[in-house]
Amino acid sequence: MNFDINNLLRDNIRNLVPYSSARDEFKGEASVYLDANENSLGSPLTKWYHRYPDPLQWAIKEKLSAIKAVKPEQIFLGNGSDECIDVLIRAVCEPGIDNILICPPTYGMYSVSANINNVKIKSVPLTPDFQLDIPAIDAAIDDHTKMIFLCSPNNPTGNSLNRADVEVLLNNYFGLIVIDEAYINFSRQPSYARDLVEFPQLVVMQTLSKAWGLAALRVGMAFASKAIIDVMNKVKPPYNINQASQDLVLKALEEVGQVNDMIRILVEERDKLAAELTTVPGVEKVYPSDANFLLVKVKDGRAVYDYLLTQGIVVRDRSNVTLCEGCLRVTVGTPAENQTLVAALKNYSK
Repeated sequence: MNFDINNLLRDNIRNLVPYSSARDEFKGEASVYLDANENSLGSPLTKWYHRYPDPLQWAIKEKLSAIKAVKPEQIFLGNGSDECIDVLIRAVCEPGIDNILICPPTYGMYSVSANINNVKIKSVPLTPDFQLDIPAIDAAIDDHTKMIFLCSPNNPTGNSLNRADVEVLLNNYFGLIVIDEAYINFSRQPSYARDLVEFPQLVVMQTLSKAWGLAALRVGMAFASKAIIDVMNKVKPPYNINQASQDLVLKALEEVGQVNDMIRILVEERDKLAAELTTVPGVEKVYPSDANFLLVKVKDGRAVYDYLLTQGIVVRDRSNVTLCEGCLRVTVGTPAENQTLVAALKNYSK
């Protein structure tokens, strides 16, 4: 079966004539800009911010292309990965009719975005070891399942999904398969972005919020075929990444070496923290992690969470999440923060 994104699109999206901004109609440099009704006298901040930004962020995409080994035209930039999720759902899912498939426990925004867009959700829980239940997924898919969201490394469990299972889906399902790799930089697993040529229905999401430390800028990435990226650009708001964020991202992308150093330190700290937590009375299990956080099972998740708050330590209580009963999600902090956490937990257990 040949994949064609047009076969998945909602009719109104397929026929949509996107908004054409002034910066879409003119590309290049000029000495006098009188096309976009900007304030020609400038702004209180800087002379650059009175002009609209590049709506397709080509300078960033050129830099990312060299780092990620993906062609610039195969990159979509969103206002966080959340915008990537929302744009995909709005493009292909007919409200009230179509559905997406998720595998909880997983990142919550897949469901939130589907609910906002009145798109049905099929939930197929992971297995007890946090892997895909392929037979159950196959049984759940129907003619209106337009998209499967997979998170690997998975949030909140921290583990990577078995590649063989993911490839079963890639080889047999011809809706969109979206693999969220927000935490891929902390894993030894290769990115699925290298598989875009082989699987035209594949969309890979990454972010600059985690390993790159740019959470405040709200810049997410999606890698896919040019055909899929063209649709996403058609649906997104014209200027979805502001100029200040674009400037700072470009500056950060010059510092690949520093980012790699931070990744190495965080992975080392993750492993140290995992080992130390296993010695704390009351900690029942520390799950293996390929991310910058640990899922930690304790005797009474809510009680421990509340206690840590009294010590000025904020973790994430996941004890009410499917398959995560009694669990806290703990981000790997600085060495000092990690030691403060461990000391507090040991004091609680006394």
